[in-house]
Formats: sequence, structure tokens, C-alpha cells
Amino acid sequence: MNHDEVAVISAVRSPFGKFGGTLKDFTLPQLGGLVFAEAVRRAGIEPSEVEEVAAGVNLPGGDRSIARQVLIEAGIPTNRVAYTVDRACCSSLAAVNMASRSIRLGEASVAMAGGTENMSKVPYFLTDFRWGHRLGDVHLKDQLVIADPMTGKPRAVQAGDEAVENGVTREEQDRWALQSHERYFKAKAACHFKDEVMPISVPQERGDPVVMTDDESPRADVSLEKLAKLPTVYGSPTVTAGNAPGLNTGSSALVLMSPDEAKRRGKKPLATLMAWAMVSGHPDKLASIPAVSARLSLQKAGLTIDDMDLIEINEAFAAMPLVSTLLLGDRDPEKVEKIRQKTNVNGGAIAIGHPTGATGARLIMALVYELRRRREASGEARPFHGIATICGGIGEGESVIVKVDG
Repeated sequence: MNHDEVAVISAVRSPFGKFGGTLKDFTLPQLGGLVFAEAVRRAGIEPSEVEEVAAGVNLPGGDRSIARQVLIEAGIPTNRVAYTVDRACCSSLAAVNMASRSIRLGEASVAMAGGTENMSKVPYFLTDFRWGHRLGDVHLKDQLVIADPMTGKPRAVQAGDEAVENGVTREEQDRWALQSHERYFKAKAACHFKDEVMPISVPQERGDPVVMTDDESPRADVSLEKLAKLPTVYGSPTVTAGNAPGLNTGSSALVLMSPDEAKRRGKKPLATLMAWAMVSGHPDKLASIPAVSARLSLQKAGLTIDDMDLIEINEAFAAMPLVSTLLLGDRDPEKVEKIRQKTNVNGGAIAIGHPTGATGARLIMALVYELRRRREASGEARPFHGIATICGGIGEGESVIVKVDG
């Protein structure tokens, strides 16, 4: 047993809602609390057995101490530790990696990690009203204009520019977006999301609650022709509303244990996490940094990208998986195509949605469940490996390698 590994005991997420959709009225702690409580239930443990909670959030609005509130909403005792992680889109993957660190250091035996986000509930800010306002217009700041907070450069411009630098065309990005939807609906028809997604009961002003069971953003009517007609956004050379995800709402959670603790309890892990990487680079280089992070995780594990049975690269824009697979494949067309065939095999954020604080943990559970399916179907006794990698913020990246061997 490798004591540098961390066991995944349960993994679950809410359906991801679209902007202004069914989940729009949930607070971050309410939605996170439901999902974290379900992860505890699926792990077959008591809430009192959780020692530490890490929750990723990117856009908390006017709220604070989100992880602490999630812990309380989930029914975990109030004397347990919780901390909120903000590493932009990396947040929930960073939360998993930080909780894993606690387990590896022996500071916790049972921990929870994930994230929660409601982009429909992000408020406008009056940033210059603290000391009053005399004459002139009032300026409302909208956090949902997604841009580098230091330079003001839109993320769509950053992604598009880096795509152009690497020879990735607008048409390639549109094709990747179409593929994301097509792969999602193929996976849904095969019931591949049944273990991953929990139903959410949504209270209504009148009548019975509505039970939400499916992601709201995927569109079955997407076509290359429709995507090609869309204008680019924010002055980006290639990015459109069609080859980028929406502004979504959702939550995700995992229960983690040390391998010794799982064995002591007679718990059979869904998977193990075996190598982690946190990296940073130039603030404009968002499309390539998932590759940088992936390479570091692979190096730590003594593995190569060819050893990965599956790859998850977050589709913050289609440029991200396209540029990063190009780099991971050393620009060799045959190798790059081979990598892309096993990347985001059940669709990605362009179809599923990207609630920024919750997406990273979704990437992990997508790997966990699909690696298990493929290993079982293959009949092979060898371990199956996958890597999840994501960009975020001001040139940040995060990754983790997942192993399924039982």
C-alpha cells in the first residue's frame, strides 16, 4: 500500500444549472450543503467522522466563510475544521489537493473536498460608495465580465490569442465545442452520469418542489453551421459563446481517506489519487497551463501522457484542451490526435457547464467513474490511470492523477 496515495470513497455532484436556470435561487452554502451531505451518505460514514472540509469557491458575491457554512448545512459537527479555497477555476481541484495533503501528512484520516458556485446569484458591486457619492454617474461593477482583475484583459481574448499563437483555428474550436455536446449526449444515453449526478429538490413559490436530475446547458441541436455563425466576444480572435461554456451553477464533493483508514473501515475505494501539481505562469497563458501542470504531475508519478487511459482538460474555452493537447503531444499530429481521442470522452464544460468553483472536482469524478467502467469492461487486471488538469485565474494551473486498480 502506497501511503503517498489518497483514497476516494465517494464522489458526487449536483446537476449543473444554466444561467438564470432552475438552481438560480440557491445560496452557495445551501447547494454545497446538499451535495456534501450526499457525499457523506454515499461514503457510508457519519457526519461526525469528517475531520476537515475544503470547499472551492470563485465568486462568493457578498458572502464569506463559505466552506464553514457548507459544513454546517451538511450536518457536520461545528467543531470540525473548514476552509474556503479561491484559486479561480482551479478552486475545487485545489481544495481536493489541499485536503489530500492533510491526509498524506497524517493530520486528518477522513476529509471532504469539492466546491460550490452560483453564477446566477453574483451581485453587482458599488465599489466606490463607502464614503458617499456627490455628483456624476454611479458605476456598478459586474464580476461576471470575466477578465483578468489586474489588467482588465478579457479571458476570451487571452484564450483566443494563445490559440492563434499555437495555430489553433476558430473552426477547430467550433468542432471541439460540437464534439463536447455530441460526446455528452452519447454518454447520457448510456447512463454514464447516473453515479455522478444526484437529484436536487428545488422549492417553488407555489406547489410541490421541482426535482432537477439533469444538466441544463447541453444542447442537442448544436451544429457546426450554427457555431460558425456566432460572432466572437470581447474582441477575441476566435472565442464565441458557442465554443465557451456558460455561466453556471453547481456543486461537487468527494470523501477522502488515507488508505490505512479505508482498509481499517473495510471501505473499498472508488479510486486513489496518486500525484498532484499546483503551478503558475504568465497571466496571459491560460490555454497552455493545463499542459504545464499535467507534465509536473506525470513527472512526480513517474508516468507519461501515453500511460494515461483518460484525460480531462477543463473546457474553460475550447482553446484550452486544443492548445494543451497540442503541447502534451509535442506537436506531433499523430500523437496529438491520439491524446485528443481520450480527452473529455463524455463531453466537457462547453456542454456540461462550468460553475467555476465546482468544476475541478467534477473533472476528478468524471475520471473516477469512467476509468472504473472501462477497466471493468476490459477485463484487464492492470491499473487504469487518468489525469485531470485545469487552468484558472491569473495564469494558474492545477492537476491530479487518478488510479483505478480494484
